[in-house]
Amino acid sequence: MHSFFRKNGLVLAGGIIQGFGMGVFLFPHSIPSGGAGGLAVLLNYWLDLDMGLALWLVNFSMLVAAIRFLGNSVALWTMVSITMTSFSVYFFQELLHLPVRTLWIDILFGSLFLGAGVGILLREGVSNGGVGVIALIIATYRNTLPGRPLFWINGLIFLLTASIINWQIIIQALLSQWISTKVVDLVCSLEFYGTYTLGMRKK
Repeated sequence: MHSFFRKNGLVLAGGIIQGFGMGVFLFPHSIPSGGAGGLAVLLNYWLDLDMGLALWLVNFSMLVAAIRFLGNSVALWTMVSITMTSFSVYFFQELLHLPVRTLWIDILFGSLFLGAGVGILLREGVSNGGVGVIALIIATYRNTLPGRPLFWINGLIFLLTASIINWQIIIQALLSQWISTKVVDLVCSLEFYGTYTLGMRKK
C-alpha cells in the first residue's frame, strides 16, 4: 500500500510538473513539447482545439501500444499521467499569464520543467503518453535510457510541424528537446537499474 501511494504521488507530481512547463512556458509560443505536443499544436492549428484537449486526445490514442507492449499496469498509470498533464496544461494556461515573456528564457525553463516531469514518470516505469510510449518500449527492450530515442522520434514530428506552421519552430523545439531529454536521462539515471527496469517489467 505504501508503494502504491508513493508511486501515485510521483506520477501525479510528474504530470503536474511537465504540464506546468508546457502550459506556462512552451505552448504560449506554439513550441511543441514533444511528439505528442507537436501533434497537439497541429490539431490546435487545424481544428482550433484547446491545447489541453488536443494533447489528451493524442496521448490517449497511444494507449493501445502501451497495453500491447508494456502491459496493463503501465497503460493504467499512463492514463493517470496524461490526464493529469492535460488537466495541468489547461489549468496553468487559464490561471497563469506572465506579463513579460522572453522566448529563450521560456524555452529554458519550460524544457527544465518538462524534462523533470517526464523523467520522474519514466523512472517510475510510466510513459508520459504520446511518443513517450514508443521511447519507453525501445528503452525497455534494449535496456537503455529513453532520452535518445525520445529525441529522434520527436525530431521527426517537429519537422512535420515546422513545415506546416513555421520553420523557426524546429530550432526552438529541438533546443527544448535537447535540454529536456538531458534532464530526463539525468533523472532516470538516479535509480535506473533499481527502479526503472522493475517498473517497466510487463505485468
